[in-house]
Amino acid sequence: MFQSPKLYNETGFKKIEDAKEFIISLKDKKAKILEVKKAKQKENAPLLFNLAEIQNECTKRFKIKPDETLNIIQNLYEKKLVTYPRTDARVLSSAVAKEITKNLNGIAKGYKNEEIQSYLKKMIEEKYSTNLLKTKYVNDSKITDHYALIPTGQGFENLDKLPELQKQIYNLIAKRFIAIFYPPAEFNKINVIVGVDSENFGASGKVCVKQGYLEVLGTKKEETSDDNQNENLNILNSLKKEQEIAVQNYETKEAETTPPTRYNSGSMILAMENAGKLIEDEALREQIKGAGIGTSATRAEIIKKLERIEYISINSKTQIITPTEKGEKIYDVIYKVMPDMLNPELTASWEKGLDMVAKKEIAPDVFMGKLEKFINSKVNKLVVHM
Repeated sequence: MFQSPKLYNETGFKKIEDAKEFIISLKDKKAKILEVKKAKQKENAPLLFNLAEIQNECTKRFKIKPDETLNIIQNLYEKKLVTYPRTDARVLSSAVAKEITKNLNGIAKGYKNEEIQSYLKKMIEEKYSTNLLKTKYVNDSKITDHYALIPTGQGFENLDKLPELQKQIYNLIAKRFIAIFYPPAEFNKINVIVGVDSENFGASGKVCVKQGYLEVLGTKKEETSDDNQNENLNILNSLKKEQEIAVQNYETKEAETTPPTRYNSGSMILAMENAGKLIEDEALREQIKGAGIGTSATRAEIIKKLERIEYISINSKTQIITPTEKGEKIYDVIYKVMPDMLNPELTASWEKGLDMVAKKEIAPDVFMGKLEKFINSKVNKLVVHM
């Protein structure tokens, strides 16, 4: 049935009648194990928070807008609890990494939180290394102005006075920081290919066998080692290549395709940060790498302004973003008259021009002249179509 027009994709039929007919054709036929692949997988803790990542996380967890997250973290910064918040970096500098035990010791001595203290206690008991210099969490080349957002290990005299939400956000930052000192999470993975007549079927299993950093950040639901998952993994694990097995039953399952999920105010921040990935031109893509649309300091304000001028609507409970009728009309006009204004390549080309000015490859007035000419031409074209 591979590449059959009856298939919607490799895992499903378009019509249930075809699926049932296919099941009948396989009835009473022997199944043979064609391939068994077993692997151990290690997964390191994620990189540290930058502003975009913490804004996205807070939108998911607390349903708050990115500008509210920034205001809270700015307050934590002013209370000397965390480092500078308006950062695009997710790594530390080597200079900071050499002194990182000061941050850990400060948290251990001053942060009266039982959960965090238990993680630090385990670090000491298990003798987890605090040397980050040769890890992915330290990279001077990926830092422009500021390194990643981490706890300072200070300012705890101010923490008790803060609202509960601010304490919870501080705790998020502290846990992401502590997690990078924990060992990788370890998983057992098994992939099995079963042949029935001329048809091949696949089955796979994955289970977490050592939590590692997930002890701090939490285990994803699909990776928990509950009894059912362990039983299924044991069944797959017992299979041998060339082994013949009896198939007791084939079942059909009805499902519908779903559209991509809508952006919320946090995931939109990440989309803006990573807009450069959509650019096909390699040189321009490299130019905008690490920049995207806006900066760490302005992205939340851009979204806030779009809501204020009623181009978008943001649900206060879910933070889901939807375009307004006004916003859709504006988009349609821009798309028809000057579609390049909707393309991140334009931002990248301007970034390239600014970079050339900084390197004195072109004069500032030459760049500004080209920019003004471009903008005037677009505005005049827009006026004609209004």
